[in-house]
Formats: sequence, structure tokens, C-alpha cells
Amino acid sequence: MNIEICMGSSCFSRGNKRNLVVVQNFVREHGLEATVALRGCLCLDACSKGPHLTIDGTRYEQVDPNACLDILRKHLAKEA
Repeated sequence: MNIEICMGSSCFSRGNKRNLVVVQNFVREHGLEATVALRGCLCLDACSKGPHLTIDGTRYEQVDPNACLDILRKHLAKEA
């Protein structure tokens, strides 16, 4: 499983700073460190639709921490 978080200045300041913590905590709490690759990326040129989170090629827009947790549960339920 690959998770990519936009670390561009707009997405980071608009919520991905908090989303990063949510993802890190979720992965750690569910013991998924060996099966989840987490990485940051730079601007995706869609700042007005950020913050962005991509899981295995599926991009999510306007992700807040609550939505981030729901997305993680959806994608990682079978892994956890």
C-alpha cells in the first residue's frame, strides 16, 4: 500500500500537517509499518482543491483529519 501526502506549502498549511500525523498514528497503531509506504510529494498543481492525499493512485481532495481517518479505514481495513 502506498500513501502519498502533498507537502506543498498550500496543502501543508491547509491541513496536511495534521493529516500527516493522523496517517502516521494510524499506521503505527495498526502495526502496518511493514505494509504501508508513506511518502511526501511536492505540489500537485491543484492547490485550490487541497489538501491532497493519494492512496495507491487514488487521489483525494480537500481532506481534513476526519476524512483522512475515514479514507484510511476504507483502504486499510483489510490490512489492519
